[in-house]
Amino acid sequence: MKDLGNLEPKKILLRMPNWVGDLVMATPIIEDIKTRYPNAELTVMCKSPIAEILKHDPLIDELFTFKKLSTSMRRLQNRSIIKKLHTGKYDLGILLTNSLSSAWWVWQADIPYRLGYTGHFRSSLLTHRMEFPENKQKQHLVHTYKQLLRPLGIEPSNTLPRIIVTEEEKLATKSLLKRFNITEDHTVIGINPGAAYGSAKCWIPERFRDLALRLLDHDENIRVIFFGDHNGAELTKKITKNLPSRVVNFAGLTTLRELLSLIQACDSFLTNDSGPMHIADALGTPLLALFGSTNEIATGPFLQKNVLKKDVECSPCYKRVCPIDFRCMTKIQTDEVFERLLQTIKQKSHV
Repeated sequence: MKDLGNLEPKKILLRMPNWVGDLVMATPIIEDIKTRYPNAELTVMCKSPIAEILKHDPLIDELFTFKKLSTSMRRLQNRSIIKKLHTGKYDLGILLTNSLSSAWWVWQADIPYRLGYTGHFRSSLLTHRMEFPENKQKQHLVHTYKQLLRPLGIEPSNTLPRIIVTEEEKLATKSLLKRFNITEDHTVIGINPGAAYGSAKCWIPERFRDLALRLLDHDENIRVIFFGDHNGAELTKKITKNLPSRVVNFAGLTTLRELLSLIQACDSFLTNDSGPMHIADALGTPLLALFGSTNEIATGPFLQKNVLKKDVECSPCYKRVCPIDFRCMTKIQTDEVFERLLQTIKQKSHV
């Protein structure tokens, strides 16, 4: 087995994670690779539509996107992906995904050096493999991703999650908000009440509604924007029903790129453990993250440690739906969220 530390690849394939939050947490790897191999051509492979997050990143030479197809179309898609990978003639493939399929693709494409973590019966498909750190639940996932690069001679660095929002996108967002009578003179608070993984991650819907009303009563200059994907749009619609016009519901109505720019425009952001939480963190938007069923040490905000979580014996359970009384979230009261959120509002002006 050749020592990868002496390898000088001309073309590198980096397979990125499939979830929004994981993708954002993996972005430091892009900078680490380009710093180590400045003359290599870097292709970043990512599932659509979340690949849009990586758009406009100048460190990426090529963004290779694909859509997840139905089972009946999967075989045809596999052939197409393998053909494209084979045509790319990559010297090195780095897998931040843990699936068997991603390892099988790079193996079938004859990429000579294939680096990834073990598991899911894929070790034989990798030329260079690493065991997951024994303490991976006690360290942030950003660090776990960085440790995978050690066989390349790349020691864990201080690089941070990064998302590029263009000036044109910022201007478009400013114009969009003006249509809802929201200007730079207002204090804009974003609220993300959902989470793609499941309801066990989510604070009580009625409390999000109560909190919005309290914020409006607290300061007439406050404007509240609710966010969410298509799957969470119905929930957010119920939360925001008959709320004052100073509340805007964008759930299910924005593209991913619009979501990035809107979150960056917020003065403060309240969220469950979710992809938008990591987006806000990477963009530097002051945030408060509510945690219940998941581990804030491993997947909490990497830059901002402003997390509200109750110590209960059954957390973290990592379940999609709570099988008992949801105590990890019901113990989080509206009053304390309100007070903690107010503390974040002033942060953006001091950044």
